[in-house]
Amino acid sequence: MFYLIGSAITFSLLILTVIGSELTFELPDNGKECFYEEIKANTTAMLEFQVVTGGQYDVDVTLFDPKQNVLYQEVKLQFDSHTFTASTTGIYAACFSNEFSTFSHKLVYMDFQVGEEDPLPGVSEHVTALTQMETSSVDIHKYLSLIIDLQTHHRLREAQGRKRAEDLNERVLMWSVLETISVLVIMAGQTFMLKSFFSEKRPLATH
Repeated sequence: MFYLIGSAITFSLLILTVIGSELTFELPDNGKECFYEEIKANTTAMLEFQVVTGGQYDVDVTLFDPKQNVLYQEVKLQFDSHTFTASTTGIYAACFSNEFSTFSHKLVYMDFQVGEEDPLPGVSEHVTALTQMETSSVDIHKYLSLIIDLQTHHRLREAQGRKRAEDLNERVLMWSVLETISVLVIMAGQTFMLKSFFSEKRPLATH
């Protein structure tokens, strides 16, 4: 079961074949969001995250066990992954903090996987050795899972690169506008000065 605690945010949720969730969410400036996952004892889980857009592309991350012990903690990190084995059954919390940032909100990708991926139906039930067709099916399934993971990370890098390109384009546009205004102001000033040099001065009237 997956829970979200915090203010209303925009996110997309994808349920995987393993128990767990994969999502992308907005983390506002001075904000903090925590996600809770129920994990059974002796179950292996993995928390992976990446800051897609926003600020310096960094975020604070803390992972708590049911007794509020810190299992993992990083400060101002762009991306990382942490694998652990649950010592007790209960609710584990993954908290993302942007409280150090006062101006920029972040777009964060998170993948919280719990347990091993379920085998193909009918394949693991064999007592005898797998046939060549079944072995090929297992290999294809494994490679397809790898492709899905690679595509996800490719989309993240593409979104990150696109955002950086858009930010750079905005900066270039603003700089071009400022340069144009500066050139117009200088041109007007030079025109006024040249006009004042060649303007005819009237002689003073004598009495």
